[in-house]
Amino acid sequence: MEWQNIKMTVEDRVATIVIDHPPANALNSPTMNELSQAIDEVISNSEIKAAVITGAGMFFIAGADINEIATLKNAKQGEEICLTGQGVINKIEKSPKPFIAAINGMCLGGGLELAMACHLRVCGDRAQVGQPEINLGIIPGFGGTQRLARLVNQSRAMELILTGDRISAQEAYRIGLVNKVVPNMDVVKQAVGLAKKITSKGAVAVAKAIEAIKTGYEMKLEDGLKYEAKLFGEICETEDMKEGVSAFIQKRQPKFSDK
Repeated sequence: MEWQNIKMTVEDRVATIVIDHPPANALNSPTMNELSQAIDEVISNSEIKAAVITGAGMFFIAGADINEIATLKNAKQGEEICLTGQGVINKIEKSPKPFIAAINGMCLGGGLELAMACHLRVCGDRAQVGQPEINLGIIPGFGGTQRLARLVNQSRAMELILTGDRISAQEAYRIGLVNKVVPNMDVVKQAVGLAKKITSKGAVAVAKAIEAIKTGYEMKLEDGLKYEAKLFGEICETEDMKEGVSAFIQKRQPKFSDK
């Protein structure tokens, strides 16, 4: 597919999605529509096992398009634009294939909301992240008020959202918002390397692990444990389970068929 603001390449079963919407990769409606199509392609394409999302130039994503927000006239329009954006970002979080955010620069507003929906986040050492919507007299609308509190804690989320402050990559790592901080020039390389490490595993087990973590997190511990056992039982009927166990016993590398 050819898009105007999104570029996607696939190598070694890893898709790299680049948001290229100068000057700051703002998430306007056309960009979100193209991103939605790219996400669908990743999920539906059996040749792709993981995806990396990054931004072109010095920005990851500077946020939503403020010019579009300025055109909103009433509560219904505001709610609709949020639900549309949430719908695209939710597809990342619900994907059975892992998405990794390669945060290569400024990651604000909708950009951080997109990154938080990814399963893992690799951050460049010069990047900054934040939810600055309060400075415009609005609040995060693509999931920021919900995911930030879940990823760090409610108190820290309150501080970041109510002040609109940006924090450094190092601080984001300290509070558990990103998984690792690497030199800025290496962020995409490191994210792709992490994706390739995951693609060496069986796709069924990866998908079940994602499902167990994401779904179980919303349950009581007792129910989550039962759900984990159910998914483990389902895996026991797969070819990958038999191959993985046999390979371990035979002291060789497994050759997963993703079945």
